[in-house]
Amino acid sequence: MSPGAGAALRLLAATVDAKAVAEIGTGCGVSGIHLLHGMRPDGVLTTVDPEPEHQQFARQAFRAAGFASNRARFIPGRALDVLPRLADAGYDLVFCDGDRLEVLDYLAESLRLLRPGGLVVFEGAFANGRTIDSGPQPTEVLRLRELLRAVRESPDLVPSLLPVGDGLLCALKR
Repeated sequence: MSPGAGAALRLLAATVDAKAVAEIGTGCGVSGIHLLHGMRPDGVLTTVDPEPEHQQFARQAFRAAGFASNRARFIPGRALDVLPRLADAGYDLVFCDGDRLEVLDYLAESLRLLRPGGLVVFEGAFANGRTIDSGPQPTEVLRLRELLRAVRESPDLVPSLLPVGDGLLCALKR
């Protein structure tokens, strides 16, 4: 995650006064740290990743950044197995940085998880410039194009594509 994308995430979390955030794709914790910095002091980040070692790295990174252990809930597992167990309309922001082949499913789950006025944010919307390249593209880029179209055409969303990092696709749930 680029510093600019991280700053945008922090701002977005603060803008919605986020108390509950779900993150798909823990990684090494960089995006989680930015989200936690933007969230309310009593906010909790729920982060899902299929790789337990990623979550261990993130746990250490959060601690090193000064966050108390009760500020993050780590759930190991595949996002599409875990997300259905999370509360309907229980989240202020959902950040998606997981398997690009599953982005349309992440969107559907995010809409269920978000309260009205909440935000869904997808990292990597530009796919290193490939989403606008007219040549043949791999399936993951085709899925991103479908996601961009679905978000743009949804009457339930107010979308914006932020040109930071590799692109943050953001959408406010009406």
